[in-house]
This record gives sequence, structure tokens and C-alpha cells, in this order.
Amino acid sequence: MNLFNKILIANRGEIACRIMVSCKKLGISTVAVFSDADANAKHVKLADEAIHIGASPVSESYLNADRIISAALATNAQAIHPGYGFLSENPDFVRAVEKAGLVFIGPSAKAIDAMGLKDAAKDLMKSAGVPVVPGYHGAAQDAETLAKEADKIGYPVLIKARAGGGGKGMRLVESPANFKDSLEAAQREGQASFGDPICLIEKYIAKPRHIEVQIFGDNHGNVVHLFERDCSLQRRHQKVIEEAPAPDMPDSVRDAMGKAAVEAAKAIAYSGAGTVEFIADGSSGLKEDGFWFMEMNTRLQVEHPVSEAITGLDFVELQLRVAAGEPLPIKQSELAINGWAIEARVYAEDVAKGFLPATGVIEYLSFPKATEFEHGALRVDSGIEQADEISPFYDPMIAKVIVHGPNRAVALNRLTSALTNTCIAGSVTNLNFLTALSTHAGFASGDVDTHLIARDIDELTVVQKPDETALAIAAIWSLGLLPKHSKHDKTLWHDFTGWRHWSVSSQNSIIVFNDETINRTVSVLSANVFKVDAEAGSTEIGIDFISEAAIKVRVEGAYKTLQLVGKDLTLYLFENDQTFTFRKKDAMAEQNSAQELGGNLIAPMPGSVMEISAVVGQSVSAGDKLMVLEAMKMEHALQAPRDGVVAEILFNTGDQVIDGALLLRLEPVND
Repeated sequence: MNLFNKILIANRGEIACRIMVSCKKLGISTVAVFSDADANAKHVKLADEAIHIGASPVSESYLNADRIISAALATNAQAIHPGYGFLSENPDFVRAVEKAGLVFIGPSAKAIDAMGLKDAAKDLMKSAGVPVVPGYHGAAQDAETLAKEADKIGYPVLIKARAGGGGKGMRLVESPANFKDSLEAAQREGQASFGDPICLIEKYIAKPRHIEVQIFGDNHGNVVHLFERDCSLQRRHQKVIEEAPAPDMPDSVRDAMGKAAVEAAKAIAYSGAGTVEFIADGSSGLKEDGFWFMEMNTRLQVEHPVSEAITGLDFVELQLRVAAGEPLPIKQSELAINGWAIEARVYAEDVAKGFLPATGVIEYLSFPKATEFEHGALRVDSGIEQADEISPFYDPMIAKVIVHGPNRAVALNRLTSALTNTCIAGSVTNLNFLTALSTHAGFASGDVDTHLIARDIDELTVVQKPDETALAIAAIWSLGLLPKHSKHDKTLWHDFTGWRHWSVSSQNSIIVFNDETINRTVSVLSANVFKVDAEAGSTEIGIDFISEAAIKVRVEGAYKTLQLVGKDLTLYLFENDQTFTFRKKDAMAEQNSAQELGGNLIAPMPGSVMEISAVVGQSVSAGDKLMVLEAMKMEHALQAPRDGVVAEILFNTGDQVIDGALLLRLEPVND
């Protein structure tokens, strides 16, 4: 059978780039689609052709099925690869693709229908002999009925939008008092993300492990599993770090899970790449009767690279061959696990602000030497390049860092090293958080469950402060005294910077770190040698550039190498796994005083106002919910920062707001 000559990729970012790499190896031409925001994106540059499909919001571009199909037909593409997210699990899209005479690179619409709604999928799995979690999957959706069902199941329970995924439309409820608000939030997210507000209720497992099995089927009735991935390191039901195989997985349990996954796939005549997700009770070790079906993802997963690493296979190539009608080229008996692989998701998100998604231009981007979209001891998959902007329209993922080693210990060491040596400037990221996870004692020992991050969140999110050496470098930079990084930048007078005929040159520096103003006095002792005075004492420091973004620092006879990037009024300093951001004090920018903004409700990120819970004139207490803001299809409740009276609400439901916008004014309570 012949493979395709040309396919269209109905996606963006790293997954679109990932698909293109496999296509190029196979000699298949690719067509990219892009929105206004993605006109200069990496996936557009990598494709052989690219078609504009609409404005930046996903509803006007990447979710516009008609425009995507028209683009495929206009470019003579033979098939459409959906990637993940967007239209990848939309059965109506599959039908429309096939009606247009094109091939959908994925499962049939019937299979997606069968697994698309969690309640129906669980009923189907029961009939196929696959164990399922106790819960309520009925049609009645009024709050009273669902609350009664939750009481029957016993708290804690999970409310899950039946069409949900990626943590969207999911709420953990630990007591009846919180049920109503959690249900309403889950229903809103389900409606906003999937057009379906219907929810199901499940028993919450005390020490749950999220273990999923990768499967592949073809159009000839063959199905194999490609072993398991442990995705237990999650935050708000969103995966953070994944690994394959699962720690402490007995062969008997692996065989039982694999068999259950294959039976699930066969029950719906599944073809292509898919993942069967199980929840396992990790309280006393994994057991054959201690895991239950959660859902099936009828697409390629974000974390597929770890399974590629331990099997040596190219999953996108397998998808293409199966979609073209070829039988699977592998049998279950021919598959074996090779080593250990771990993936960490690097996001533009503000950990200190509760992991709120962040935006910004990536001023600097540096990864250690790695492969990209292909096997390697270190692999970095990314759809972002230096100078790209992280917009509020799409998922804020910057990259996936994937490591592979002969065993788990080596893989973990490689992950920590890779994260420590990754430098990103221009947007806050979760790099420090990921590094803390990679060195967490429980994770290192394999004692993982989905509560680990929430349980140890304080330990994992400690905000490090810069030491005196870092502050000294920032002070020297703020005064324009750093040595030049290139001989081409140097002038005849370079070595005389700060020189005085009769005395040492001293200047005062004012820098800001985390809204704290820091004063230092910098004296130039000789070329590239400085003394920086603080209240606690002085630091003598020598600085030489090694490269454009690396300096060699000498303090008290000890040398170390640091990376730094200066951009306008901002300096990014990278030290070990920490990124410190300093800015020069700009008097002209200090218009909004703390007195003016402090105590009012400020937007912590760009987003859409989904709900306003307060009215003008209402007395509120610190911690009361005032608004709900939606960003990247996730809802974030905004609380009153202090006691007060609502004086003014500056936005309406449905309005878009920018990061830092004043949303609501509070006046003090009159005594």
C-alpha cells in the first residue's frame, strides 16, 4: 500500500512540528494552517505550504472545521492529521473530513463517539469486562439529584464533565458544603471547553495513581499495547511530569492492564493511536484487582515521546501507515521495554501566583544540546522560538523536555540537569518548580500519587532570593558597567570605563526585584573589577564575558559561570535552576502607587470575565469570591484582597481583560 503524498496538519505548536518531522522522513509533503497570532510561528516555517484560516481565537481558526477542510482540498492534501486538542476528538469533524473525500488520520467517528462521553464509555467498558470506578453516570443532572448521588458514593468525590479532558470541567469535592459551587464551575467549564455541561460523579481514590496504557490498532483487527506511562504527578488534574514505565509495576499488573486496554480498544474496533487511562490504588502497592478504567483518549497524547523512547518506535509514522491502510508492523510478542524515559512540561505560568498562565515575548531561549522530535538521551520538543510571543489565545506550553536512560535513576539525573541548564527569559515559567519536582525525595524513590504536588506544594514552590553576588551583578549592570561581551563591541575607551585620575569612581544603583527596591553603591576598582557596598558589607567581584549570554564571575578567589540576558530595563540572571529578574528603577513608570491599586481587585492574567459575584455597595470580607476569570479554558476564582465595600465594578461578564487591569474598586468599611 502507498503512503500519502501530502497531508494537512490541523493543529499548531509543537505537535504540528512533531508531525512534520516524521512526514519529512517519509517523503510526505505537509500543509500547515495558522491564525493571525501564528502568522510567523515555527510550524508555519517548517511546513511545505501554509494556509491562513482565521483570527486568533480558536473558535475562529483552529476549531473552524469548514476552513480547515477547504484548505486541505485547495492544496490537494489527501489526509488530515488532527494532532491533539482542538478537533482531534470531534466525531463530527471526522465525518466531515471523510465526506469531503479525505482521510482522517485517527480512529473512526464511531470509536470517538463511543469513548467521547465518559458515562457511556464506562458502561461500554463494564460490558467488555474492564473494571470501572464506582460512581454515578446517569442522565439526571439537577443539582439535588447529583448531590444525593454524591452522598451515596461517599465523600470525597470527583465531579467530571463527561466530555472533559486535561483537567477541564473537573472538581474535587471533599464535603457536601462545597458541592453546589463545584458542580456549577464544572458545568461551566464543560460547556465552555466542550459544548457539553453534563457531569458524572465518581468515588475519589485515597492514594490514586494515574497510569495509562498506550495502544495501537489497525483496520485489520490487530491491536497491541505499548506498555504503560505513569502520569501521577499532576496539578489540578493536569499532568506535569510523565514517565514510562511506571515505578514499581509488577509484571502481572502490567500484563493485566495491557490486556484490559487491548480489550477496551477491540470493543470499539479501534484504529490508530489511543490511550486507555486507569486509576490505581497505590496505598499498598499495585495489584491486579486494584485498578479501574477512567477514560480513553482517542488521539495521540502530549506525553507520547516517553513511550516512543522505551519502545524505539515513531508513533506518528505508525499513525500514518495505519491510516493509509497498512497493517501494524509489530506484534505484541515483539515489543519490549528499553530503559526509562521521563517528560516534563515547561509552561509559561506564574507559580508564585498559583500557576496562573502567563504571556510575554520570549526574549531568550536556550536548551542544552538535545535532539528535537526524535529519539535521544535528551530530546526537546517545542513549537516556540526565541522572539516568539506567548499569547493568551492558546495553551502556554513552551516545550517538552524528554530524557531517556538505562534506568530510572539515570533518567532522573538527566532530567534535573536538563532543566537546570534551560534558560528562558521574557515570561515567567515553571522551570524552578519542575526542577524541585525532579529532586523531590518521594518522586525520586518512586513513591508517587496524584496528591504529591498538592501535599508538598509549599516545599515545591519556595521562592529563592538572589544572593549578594547576583545582586552585585544586577547593580553593576544597572549602571552600564558590565564589560562588553564581544571585541567588536569594545571601543578604545572600554578599559577606561569608570576610571578617575584622582580617586575610585563610585555610583549609586537602584534596582527592583519582586517589587522590592534594592540600593547598592558600586565602585570601579580596575578594569572589570568592582566593589559593591550594601548595609551588610561589601562584595569585591570580577566579571568577564565568556560568550554573548555567559559570564565568568570571581568572588573571594572562587570562580563560577552564570548566564544573563539584558533587555531594555530588565536583566534576567540564570543561576543553577533559578531565574532572577531585575529591573532598573524607572521613576517615570511609578504612576500607579500602592495606595491607588493596593486593596483593589487586579487581574492576575489576561482572560475573560466569566462571572461577577459582587454588586456595587456590597460589603465583602477578605477571601470572598468577587469574580471568576477564564484563561486558557480554565476558570480562576478571584477573591477579595481585604475587607471593604464594593465601590465600582469596571468590567462586565464576557469582557476581555489584560494582565494587571483594575477590575473592581474597594473602599474601606466605615467604622
